[in-house]
Amino acid sequence: MRAEKWKELKEYIEELKTIRVEPVTPKGFISTTGAYYYLNNGERIYRERIEKNHQDGSAAVVMPITENGECILSVEPRVHTKATVGIGFPAGYMEEGEHYFDTARRELMEETGYQASHLQYLTEFYQDEGCSAAYNYGVLATGCRKCGDQKLDRDEFVRYFTCYLDEVEELFHKKYILGSNSQLIYEKAKQYIK
Repeated sequence: MRAEKWKELKEYIEELKTIRVEPVTPKGFISTTGAYYYLNNGERIYRERIEKNHQDGSAAVVMPITENGECILSVEPRVHTKATVGIGFPAGYMEEGEHYFDTARRELMEETGYQASHLQYLTEFYQDEGCSAAYNYGVLATGCRKCGDQKLDRDEFVRYFTCYLDEVEELFHKKYILGSNSQLIYEKAKQYIK
C-alpha cells in the first residue's frame, strides 16, 4: 500500500481505538427474546433471539467503487473486537419496508457523502442463524462520486478511507479487514470488478 495511505489508515485506527470501558445497564438497543420451539419430530427446544432496536437487524452491506476506481472503506469503533476498531464496507440497518438498494444508497451517503451511479445485487445471507433473524444483502455500488458531507448519528464515528483494489486485497491479507460481511461481499464482487 502507498505510504500515505498507510499513514492515513493508521491515524484513523489510532483515533478510534477504545482506551477505557465503563460498564452500564443496557439501554435497550440490543435485546433478547426467548421461546420454546416445537419440532415436527416431537421434541421441544429453547432458543434465544437477538433483536436490534426491536427489529431483526437486517442490513445492507455496500462495496463502493469511485469513478476513478478506488474502493471506499469505513473505519469505525468495533469495541468488541481485539483491535477495538473495524475496517470494512459501509453498511446499515434496513428500515421497516425499505428495499435493500434504498438502504445501500442511504447508508453510503450517510457514512461517506458519496452517491453511486449504479447498484448491483451481489448476495444475501443470514448474519448469524443461531441467534438472529437478521438477513443481510450485499450490494456493489459503482461510479461513486462525492456529493456531500457525512450525516452521522450523534454517537456514530465513521471515518472513510479510499484505496485501490490491490490495496484492499493487501488489507485482507494483512488481517486489517476481518468482518465476515465484508469478506463475503468482496469475494462476490470480484466477478464484476476485475
